[in-house]
Amino acid sequence: MEHYGVIAWIVIGGLAGAIAKLLMPGRDPGGCIITVLLGIAGAVLAGWIGHRIGWYGTGEGAGFIAAIVGAFVILLIYRLFARRR
Repeated sequence: MEHYGVIAWIVIGGLAGAIAKLLMPGRDPGGCIITVLLGIAGAVLAGWIGHRIGWYGTGEGAGFIAAIVGAFVILLIYRLFARRR
């Protein structure tokens, strides 16, 4: 995903965050902006973990499926912390 521009990161992040929310039903305290941020953070998380494990080489970012999985994990963590408040 590093070859895309900032707008593409936002679009892909928004899609990944929206799909993660669809896969994890329930109410979230966030709106569209939180969804996009979760998706972008999920892509970054997936890329970082993928580099550490050796799935991605230098200069490669996470794919769309990995971004969805990363957004799902971040959404899960977000819900755990938001529920405690």
